[in-house]
Amino acid sequence: MPRPLGELEDAVMTRVWEWNRSVTVREVLDDLREERSIAYTTVMTVLDNLHQKGWVRREQEGRAYRYEAVSTRAAYSAALMNEAWARSDNPAAALVAFFGMMSPDQTAALRDALRVVDVTAADPAGPAAPPPEVNGGESRG
Repeated sequence: MPRPLGELEDAVMTRVWEWNRSVTVREVLDDLREERSIAYTTVMTVLDNLHQKGWVRREQEGRAYRYEAVSTRAAYSAALMNEAWARSDNPAAALVAFFGMMSPDQTAALRDALRVVDVTAADPAGPAAPPPEVNGGESRG
């Protein structure tokens, strides 16, 4: 399972995810410099570390590399949530507490997601059997 990204790793990955294309160290550096003072070699090291960790793939272009995300920010966030939930000694209570912290917009997003995903498919026992039909007090099977 993934570990949370560090602050600078997250800043770099945010750009890679938002731009949704392969990027160079120079492009990321120029954008980061709008917020902070940072060296080319620092961004290069961060992207190399992200490559080593499997977050980005790279392709050589001349003497430099182009980097692109291996997965989406949504997949990263989901993996972090799943890991946190798996560590709970009471997963149901953890979910109840999590749902209690959600904003109205997040609650609406959860409802939308549940409509999209067949949650019964994740149940190893499968969906609950429907109750038997009853006709005149007798059960039909």
